[in-house]
Amino acid sequence: MPSVKAALSKPFAKYIAKRIKKWASKPIETQQKVFNHLIAEAKHTSFGKDHNFTAIKTYEDFKTAIPIRDYEELKPYVERVVNGEEDVLWKGKPIYFAKTSGTTSGAKYIPITKESMPTHVEAARNAILMYINETGNSKFVDGKMIFLQGSPILEEKNGIKLGRLSGIVAHYVPKYLQKNRMPSLETNCIDDWETKVEAIVEETINEDMSIISGIPSWVQMYFEKLIEKSNKKVGDIFKNFNLFIFGGVNYEPYKAKFENLIGRKVDSIELYPASEGFFAFQDKQNEKGMLLQLNSGIFYEFVEAEHFYEENPLRITIADVKLGVNYVMLISTTAGLWCYNIGDTVEFTSLKPYRVIVSGRIKHFISAFGEHVIGKEVEQALRVASENTSVSVNEFTVAPQINPNEGLPYHEWFIEFENEPNNEHDFIEALEHSLQEQNSYYFDLIKGKVLRPLKVTKVKKDGFQTYMKCIGKLGGQNKIPRLSNDRKIADILYQLNLTK
Repeated sequence: MPSVKAALSKPFAKYIAKRIKKWASKPIETQQKVFNHLIAEAKHTSFGKDHNFTAIKTYEDFKTAIPIRDYEELKPYVERVVNGEEDVLWKGKPIYFAKTSGTTSGAKYIPITKESMPTHVEAARNAILMYINETGNSKFVDGKMIFLQGSPILEEKNGIKLGRLSGIVAHYVPKYLQKNRMPSLETNCIDDWETKVEAIVEETINEDMSIISGIPSWVQMYFEKLIEKSNKKVGDIFKNFNLFIFGGVNYEPYKAKFENLIGRKVDSIELYPASEGFFAFQDKQNEKGMLLQLNSGIFYEFVEAEHFYEENPLRITIADVKLGVNYVMLISTTAGLWCYNIGDTVEFTSLKPYRVIVSGRIKHFISAFGEHVIGKEVEQALRVASENTSVSVNEFTVAPQINPNEGLPYHEWFIEFENEPNNEHDFIEALEHSLQEQNSYYFDLIKGKVLRPLKVTKVKKDGFQTYMKCIGKLGGQNKIPRLSNDRKIADILYQLNLTK
């Protein structure tokens, strides 16, 4: 017999699905409302006055008044907010800062306001409700659920709380889920990731886990420790585990490994959350891509990635995007981010409704010779090669080798295999063929003998975990870049003797 909670979730899911369908079916109108609201609410802020918001009537006005900015360029305004000043980027003061580690600027402080905070919580909730509405499966709400996340302990800076986004969101778990939620607060507050995972295993191994959520690479570590302790597959330990919720990286490279660890297939929901906003979630089990959240206080703009570094790249709204084009996504939000480059690239998989996949990072690509290989392409190549050769992979990254000791330059793939290929030549050939098929620039460079075909370098078991630990980024929301345009990661892997 389903519980009252499980039974009530179905009509609520149906109601939410109707509301989502209403705005998703009027996308341009929905985004225009968000745009108007943002300009009206922020015109008396310092940023609004500096950029003459009172004169902005149209999107063209907006483009003229507000340039594209990344964190570094917005930092002078953010620092004023951090120092306690009001009405700078958004009215009043933020209620939180999501603290993230920046590559060039040290710690980054991303404001979260009273108006933007609920959108983070509602999008995560709605993703689950859309799943219930589509599948009719609601039994899992009676089981235990876990989200592998950062510590919920928050610091304070000039009266504003700050911490990791996942730690902030942990304070907003609805009361009706509090009894089901794991791990305990005490365990969640453990800083050291390996110690934390061990404690989570102890707490959860005898529980009825039905939902498990987190970044795939760190959930994998949790699963492996469960199996080590019990000598059972995860699906046998947790008989009612039937929903995996993930975000942060593409699940495809992990899928075969996860099915092996679990011992059966489970449904999954992909999320696209970030400190700057909750942008999309998977709304259909059999549709590619995630539904872009057009009604969440975020106004979206897009620039074709291949033109992004030109002097005045063309900025467009959802009204003008096309399927299959690699776009840099820019956002303006109720947290006071304005035409802000979050660094992600996306591709649209559907325009009715608007669905996206994350194709990579604008700074994470290889274009040492003009090939502009992106994350989506290497992930697809690995998926194809793995399927064709019954290989499973734990983790990987790709880097250019510009100055080899002999021969032509090449792309070097660092792969930590779970099951190594029986025929390494066939595996490499499948990788190479898929990449050439997807990327005509890469194909031309190989054909023109500017590059030679890729090389695979095997990484020792847990080598990438050792690497992440070495750079102080083990666990939490940290992840290995799929590719780099330099050899920083490659050099450390060799220095630490992590390759075979």
